Amino acid sequence: MVKGTVKWFNSRKGFGFISSEEGSDVFVHYTALAGDDNEYKTLHENDKVEFDVTEGQK
Repeated sequence: MVKGTVKWFNSRKGFGFISSEEGSDVFVHYTALAGDDNEYKTLHENDKVEFDVTEGQK
């Protein structure tokens, strides 16, 4: 698990970026957020998060 802080997240578009503690910026899409499928998924600027990095389509 990597720790980081949400730089920004656009809930209308469903994506944003997280700054990892390692110094890199990581793209995040709402489909990767954990939670109930019926739950509205979003992140807020400066939220502290833990995440796994995976490679996806560009």
